[in-house]
Parts: sequence; C-alpha cells; structure tokens
Amino acid sequence: MFKDEVEIEVRAGRGGNGAVSMRREKSVPLGGPDGGDGGHGGSVIFVASSQLNSLLPLAGHYHYSAPDGRPGEGQLCSGRSGEDLVIEVPIGTQVFDKKWGNLLRDLSREGMRLQIARGGRGGQGNARFATAVRQTPRFAQNGTSGETRALRLELKLFAEAGLVGLPNAGKSTFLASVTAATPKIADYPFTTLSPQVGIARLAENDTLVLADLPGLIEGAAEGHGLGHRFLRHVERCRVLLHLVDVSDDALEDPDTSRRVIEGELERYSAELAQRPRLLVATKCETPEAHERADALERSAGRKVWRISAVQRRGLPELLRGAWNVVHGAGEVASKLPV
Repeated sequence: MFKDEVEIEVRAGRGGNGAVSMRREKSVPLGGPDGGDGGHGGSVIFVASSQLNSLLPLAGHYHYSAPDGRPGEGQLCSGRSGEDLVIEVPIGTQVFDKKWGNLLRDLSREGMRLQIARGGRGGQGNARFATAVRQTPRFAQNGTSGETRALRLELKLFAEAGLVGLPNAGKSTFLASVTAATPKIADYPFTTLSPQVGIARLAENDTLVLADLPGLIEGAAEGHGLGHRFLRHVERCRVLLHLVDVSDDALEDPDTSRRVIEGELERYSAELAQRPRLLVATKCETPEAHERADALERSAGRKVWRISAVQRRGLPELLRGAWNVVHGAGEVASKLPV
C-alpha cells in the first residue's frame, strides 16, 4: 500500500533535574555539595532513506516521543541523556509545520538529516552553584522541556521519467514491460490507484527510474478524479512520457487525449507544462493505429514515439530517448512546437 501524506506529532525528551546532595563521608569531615547534573532529553531526527518509498510506516502512529533525560545523583553523578529518536522517511519527503503550513525542510538526498525537535537541557546539580560565599547551596536546577511540534509530511517521488496520460493509456503495461514493477493491469479505467515506481535497465551502467501515476482526467488540476492527488509526484521528474492510446478501442480521439493532459499540466503548474516531454503513441499494433499516430504527429507538430508494450516494439528506442533527455544528450520535446 502507498501513502504519500501523513500528519504526526513529535515530542523531544525532557531534560533531567539536577540533584541536591551533600557529601557525607567519615574521611571528609567538611563535606560539601555533590549533586550531579541531569541528562539532556533526546531529540527527534528525520533521516532520508532510499530503503523506503512510502510514508505508510508512519501512518498508524500519530505521537512520537524521544526518551527523557535521567535526573542527576549524588557523588557528582550525572544522569544519563535520553537517546535521540531517529525516524527514517523516504527520499523526497517534505516536512511542513502543521499549524503555519510553511515548509521546514525538503529531505531530497540519501542520508539527509533534520533535527525537527530539540531535546530539553538537563538541569545543573547543586555542586555547580557552590561559591566561596555560598558553600552549601541546597537547590538545583530543573531540566527544561523538549520541543513539541505538529507536522505534516508529504512525499514527492524521485523518478527521472514520469508516465502521464488518460486512464487506459497503457502506462501500467509499459511499466511492467520495461521494469520489474508489478502494477495492476486490467482493461478498465483507474486500475492504478497509487504511484508505481520501477527501474528500467538500458545497458550495464545505464538505468532509468520510471514512475507510473494514476490516470488523469479533465479537471484533475481542480481536484477531479484520482490523478490530481499525485500530480505533485511529476514535479521532480526530469522528463515526462505522455502516453496516448491510438488503438481501435481508445476511449478518446488521440489528439483530444493529448490536449486534455497538456491542459491539466498547464493548469496545475506553468513550469511543469514546460518540462521536457515525449509524446508516445501506445498500442500501435495495426495499420489503423499507425495512421492515427501519424495524424497525432501532424496535429501536435512534433515527433510521436510509437510503441507496443504487448509486442515489445519501440520500447528500447523510447527508453534511450528518455535517458538522453534526462542526461542532457537528447532533444527537449517541450521546446518543439505544440
């Protein structure tokens, strides 16, 4: 199951109180204060990890608390500090303050750390307050409270190429054909209910990370259908593969399908609409499908890549074309006339 947004509350540990203690030993007749310091409270730290691809592990638990520091003891013994609570999150997790809505940090790299709640300081024991004038202080300092924060976490997937298109455009079939991902495939709309990620291997050292997003429909940018929830995942993609069904059973005219998706991208983000984009005719398996692909190319005014995931035709060429754009070695589709 995929989860790309959760709300949680984190609490750092409280610092331990300092100790009030007087030294009483037969061999030390004058004695004196020997109260130790309290330990510091543990902090709450987020760490970006490539081992996770969903916020689901955090979804079932709202409160996260780091351990408190232990109080100080006599004989100048300091209390043990609370251990930091380290919470692993997927790379691409954005941390927002729930109350104010501002972005605190975008954990965009492997191993990136964010101390989101600082532990309280341990109080000083009475030995710290001894002076020449006040030789037997009978008070100590209390530990301070740790920080508490209410947060909203949002995940934006890190994929080099994002697959966009209307429902039944063939995105899941394409992803399953070129990667080891196993998205649900069926002959009805909205079989993909959450983003699916796979890695396509082009050569020994050349790979391409692909993300299949739920099918968009007209009005998605305004919140209609399923795809609007996942449009933010394409914001990090270096290139978009715009898949259009040109088969005899297509739900929409190919050029109409193209314009719907391009319009939704434009309404969602003008910057996203300018992202490099490859236009792909899917299910291109009959002479009539090739004719519709030709018509789509003429109306779009740019190259249309023709593929058949079932017959495994055109897949290596498309993957190499997308890889070239990602690595700056290919033409940028969005700069061509639309």
